[in-house]
Amino acid sequence: MKLVETSLGARASLDAQASRPHGVKSWYSRGYHPHFDEPGLVQSITFRLADSVPESLLQTWRDELGIRKANPSDDKALAKLRARIDKYEDAGHGSCSLAQPVVASMVEEALLYFDGERYRLLEWCVMPNHVHVLVETIAPYALGDVVQSWKSFTAKGANRILERSGRFWMPDYFDRFIRDEEHLTAARAYIRANPVKAGLCGREEQWRFGSGWEEKRAGRPRTQE
Repeated sequence: MKLVETSLGARASLDAQASRPHGVKSWYSRGYHPHFDEPGLVQSITFRLADSVPESLLQTWRDELGIRKANPSDDKALAKLRARIDKYEDAGHGSCSLAQPVVASMVEEALLYFDGERYRLLEWCVMPNHVHVLVETIAPYALGDVVQSWKSFTAKGANRILERSGRFWMPDYFDRFIRDEEHLTAARAYIRANPVKAGLCGREEQWRFGSGWEEKRAGRPRTQE
């Protein structure tokens, strides 16, 4: 498991687009959200339903916080934006299509499908309008490709189940590389506690579509090695 030193965020420009083996990039951006991609890196990822936070509200927050497409990855304004989004989406805005068990189950199965082959799935939680994942990618599979495969497959499946069409997920996603063991522990705790914090259950192991429930069902903790 590879953890990134805290100084890494200041080491490269978002515009660098540095090449990596197998076509994997280091820092890159598809808009307002900086991404870091390297095999063996442990990442905390969040992707959201298209209607979980209105784009007009997101733009208002970006303007208030002074966020532009060129903001560096370690800009405190981006952390403030994530905190606002987290609070808003945990209040249950939008269609909350993932609250339907058949849809949430399909998303969870997609996350688990290539576990141990393309990535190591360390933690996950399928919330009513967003998904949290803690994952370690395995070469040669790039993080961006892994996330895109999850979103593409589940969007088609969800639209079919819900008998609807159109965009299901927001186009982009948030990812944060795990700096050290302390950060890893905090990321695990955050993902597991999200449904409890949102008032959806009393204990993390009660939330059906998350790693806490899976650990209880299996009768043993998921590996942290």
